[in-house]
Amino acid sequence: MTKGNPQGESGNGPRLRVLFVITLSEFGGAQRFLSNFLTHLDRAKYDPLVLTGETGKNDFLTEALSKNGITVKRLRSLKREINLFYDFKAVRELASEISAFRPDTIFLNSSKAGFLGSLAANFLVDQQKPKIIYRIGGWSFNDPRPLWQRWLFIIIEAISSRWKDVIIVNNQKDLNQAKKFFIRPRQQLLFVPNCIDAYKINFLPREEARSEIVKRFSDQASGDYSKKIMVGTIANLYPAKGVSMLVSVAGYLLDKDNLTFTVIGDGPERETLEKNISENGLSEKVQLVGQLAEAYRYLNAFDIFIIPSVKEGSPWVLLEAMAAKLPIIATAVGSIPEIIQDGRNGLLVEPAKPQQIVQQVNRLLENEFLRKELGIQAHQTLIHNFSEEKMLSQIESVLK
Repeated sequence: MTKGNPQGESGNGPRLRVLFVITLSEFGGAQRFLSNFLTHLDRAKYDPLVLTGETGKNDFLTEALSKNGITVKRLRSLKREINLFYDFKAVRELASEISAFRPDTIFLNSSKAGFLGSLAANFLVDQQKPKIIYRIGGWSFNDPRPLWQRWLFIIIEAISSRWKDVIIVNNQKDLNQAKKFFIRPRQQLLFVPNCIDAYKINFLPREEARSEIVKRFSDQASGDYSKKIMVGTIANLYPAKGVSMLVSVAGYLLDKDNLTFTVIGDGPERETLEKNISENGLSEKVQLVGQLAEAYRYLNAFDIFIIPSVKEGSPWVLLEAMAAKLPIIATAVGSIPEIIQDGRNGLLVEPAKPQQIVQQVNRLLENEFLRKELGIQAHQTLIHNFSEEKMLSQIESVLK
C-alpha cells in the first residue's frame, strides 16, 4: 500500500469513503494502529476522514495524521468516561457527521467509539447504511472493575455486536472471549495480530536517548545516570497499565543504588503515583518522565523493559521493545503469552505480583548473558512472526 493523490477519483472510479472514529487522540495503542494504518493507505483509492474525541495533554494522533494530509475533526462530546449527557450528544454528533460525509465504510476504534458509532449509524442516519467495522484493542470488560460492571460491559458488547458487520481482535484470548460471550457481528469475527516492521523504527542512539530522558527529570533527582542500570516502561497512566506495581518493585529494590526506574507516559494516575513515590522515599529511584512524542524512539535508553499491566490487548510497546532487542519482563495478560515464551524470548510474571517482577529483575541483573540472549531472541521472534505488511493487507481487505 502506498500513498496516492488525495484529490479527485482514482483511475478505477470513485475513492472509497471511510470514516474512522476513535475516542481519544492521545498516543496509545489504538492511536498507534490508526496512525500506522492510515498513513499506509493508498489515497488514490481511499478518501478517509477521522473523528476523534477528547485529547490528552498532547494531541499526538492529530499531529501525526495532519502531517500526512489526513483530515481530523474533533467531536467535543465524545469522552472516555461514561456520562449520559455527553454520550447522548456524542451520538447526535456522530449521526450528523455520518450524514454529511456519507461514508461507504465506518471504522470504529475502541469500546466507547464502537458502541456510540454503531448506534448512530444503525438507528439515527436516514441513508444507505455503510459497512461497519469495529477494531478492539482489548475488551473493556477485562479492565480492573467490579464484577457487575464487567458483566454490564459484556452484555453491551454482545448486544451492540449485532450492529456491526466485522469485528477485529488482535489476540487469541479476545477472540475466544468473543465466542464465549456471543459477541457476534453480522458478517465476520476476525483475528489480526498487531505487527510492526523492526527495520523501519528510527531508534535514538543509547547516549542521546538517555540524555534526553534525564533532562526531563534533572530538576527532580540528582546523580550521574549515564552508568546506571535503567529499568523502564512506556505506558499511559491508567489503572490497567499497572504502573503502581513498578513503583512497588522499586521499593523492594531500594538498596540497589545503581538501579533506576523510568516511566514514559502520562494520564489520570500520575498524581497518585507521584504521591506514592514521595511517601515511600523513592524520588531518587523512580522518575515519571511524562509524555514524549514518538516515545518508542527512546527505548535504547533502557537496559531492562517491563510491562506490568493487569490488562492488555496486544501492546504495541511490547513489539517495539522486541525491535530494540531489550530483555523484557511482562505480565501474562492479553496476547503477551502468545508472543513471549517464558525464558526463551522474555520473562513472564503473574499480574499484580510485584515480588515476581523483583525476582526476575534480580535474575537479569545477575546474568548479563541472559539479558542479551533474551533481547536477541525477542528480535528474531518479531522478524519471523509479525509481518507489518501482512497485517495492513488483512485489515485493508475488509474495508470494501
